[in-house]
Amino acid sequence: MSVAEPTGPTTTLRKDAVGVVGILFFVLSAQAPLTGIVGAAALAVALGNGAGAPGAYLLVGLVIILFAVGFTTITRYVDSVGGFYALIRAGLGVSMARIGSWLALITYNTIQAAMYGLFGATTSALIDRYLHVDVAWWVVVLATVALVYAFGRRNIEVGARVMAVLVSAEVAILLAFAIGVIVRGSAPQGFDIAASFGPDAIVAGAPGIAVLFAIASMFGFESTAIYAGEARDPQRTVPRATYLSVSLIAVFFAFIMWVAISYYGAGGAQEAALGTLATDPGDFVLVPIGAVLGGWAADLTSVLLCTSLLAGLLAFHNIVNRYLHAMAEHDELPRQLSRTNRHQAPAVAAAAQSVTVVLVMAWFMIGDKNPVATLFGWLSGTAVAALVVLYVLVSVSIIRYFRSHRVHANLWTTAVAPAVSVVLMLGELYIIVKNFQTLTGGSATTCAVLLWSVPAVTLLGWMVSTAFRRRAHGVVGTAVETAA
Repeated sequence: MSVAEPTGPTTTLRKDAVGVVGILFFVLSAQAPLTGIVGAAALAVALGNGAGAPGAYLLVGLVIILFAVGFTTITRYVDSVGGFYALIRAGLGVSMARIGSWLALITYNTIQAAMYGLFGATTSALIDRYLHVDVAWWVVVLATVALVYAFGRRNIEVGARVMAVLVSAEVAILLAFAIGVIVRGSAPQGFDIAASFGPDAIVAGAPGIAVLFAIASMFGFESTAIYAGEARDPQRTVPRATYLSVSLIAVFFAFIMWVAISYYGAGGAQEAALGTLATDPGDFVLVPIGAVLGGWAADLTSVLLCTSLLAGLLAFHNIVNRYLHAMAEHDELPRQLSRTNRHQAPAVAAAAQSVTVVLVMAWFMIGDKNPVATLFGWLSGTAVAALVVLYVLVSVSIIRYFRSHRVHANLWTTAVAPAVSVVLMLGELYIIVKNFQTLTGGSATTCAVLLWSVPAVTLLGWMVSTAFRRRAHGVVGTAVETAA
């Protein structure tokens, strides 16, 4: 006699669904390598430290690896399902975890909305160029929200496969460009390693600007922890995927930027980058790709830029879904958000996230604002600032957790590295706030509103979650509080 399976709503995510490679592609999709290179290289070189920009990217990579030391150590002792919510709760308690979870929701929703703006503008221009059909950017965005939602409802393996294909394509075209430059030779000055990676080169000009864009380009590596509940052997998978993603993206970005600079020559790269700012900063990379590989490659890269953004949109959709799912399971949000479908995907959270991101973009759509100058510029900068605050909060939580829990781990991984990370991340936050107008392209008033909106929305979210938790507390008793 067989036992019938439950037919009611479930809240269980798919177990043992992804390994290191699968999570790695989720992270690389969030970082959108092609978008990061094409979108940020000219700005980092022109406004920052010129040919020394690749060195700044490596420097930021080292800072993030330092953060990852404590981050990966605590994931071995704490169930990281729920991402930063779980890690902050372990060290600083439920109330601070609530703040951290809302900071995460703000961060990932705003960066996704920003990417939708850039995707809408880029894809609309591409359709007009090749099909001669004028489609408004927001029409493209709404159609894509529906597509991303459809993928978000499927099991996690489907998303991993899609993103593996998209990320592999964009990495392949950039590597082909790099090989082409190396084979055909660089500018007359030759390949100058010291001009890009030497100490004097890194601190030349305005290195803070280059650091700023490097931080923005490496966004998303921390999302490894959010997939712990769906990973095979998460205590090994999460740390490995984290270190791999940070190392690969830092080295890859620095290498491709160095190759692009070598194409122009270390002495002429900054002037070339400045020349593209008045027209299209993407030409700093797209023009050399076309010149080295041929016109077909430039056309293909334009298409891959859209697919790069699409992969990023799906990655951040998945991240937010899992934060909503985890918060709902801990009664920080309505329990319905924790429900999963027959694919064991957080379907209700996926719907809520899709509606939320449309509401975030509504003002820009109704006002027909420039999706690149406003939606992308304003919200991407805000997301980067919020994320660095989140890094600081997590590092403090790691220190606090290991002070109160004696474990068999060395002082470097449990105290020194997290403490140094706090100092360096605060330094990065200072750079971001100081150069916020450069990052967002907004006025002083706009920047002030954007920056202050982060603590304001976080406080409002904290109040909402507190109300839900107190209401649930009267129904389910103290089990959740005790566990936390």
